[in-house]
Amino acid sequence: MHPTLQATFITSYTFRRIVAVKIRLKRLGKIRAPYYRIVVADSRTKRDGRVIEEIGKYHPTEEPSFIEVDSARAQYWLSVGAQPTEQVAALLKLTGDWGTFKGDANAVSTVKTAEPKAAFSVDAGKKSVLKPQAKKAEAPAESNTSDAEAPAAEADAE
Repeated sequence: MHPTLQATFITSYTFRRIVAVKIRLKRLGKIRAPYYRIVVADSRTKRDGRVIEEIGKYHPTEEPSFIEVDSARAQYWLSVGAQPTEQVAALLKLTGDWGTFKGDANAVSTVKTAEPKAAFSVDAGKKSVLKPQAKKAEAPAESNTSDAEAPAAEADAE
């Protein structure tokens, strides 16, 4: 192979191996009840297609919205050149990961978390909704039959 053709072949081959990586949302859930995974994927793949890595979750329908991002993995992918979409960039700003990536020393998470639900306690003043079932009288009947058989056994023994 001619040296110039070989150099062209090598550079074009390595150029193809470099992949444009995006950090974007992958939609899951039902109609009008979405939830998303924050994923790292090749920019040429479909929205819900093959992904390289999942780095977080986003549930917009909860109150307050649930946002969870693996900060270390997000920092890694941003450092190697992955470009976040507008929606993911907004989420990364809320979690403080975007500020950390840009060098802001005091970047903190402003994500609101839901308050834990109170434990269920039974009110003693209220009556039970379930009615107690009456116990069947089979147990005394069985004891009577065993007593009836016992005298017959004694009579045979004499």
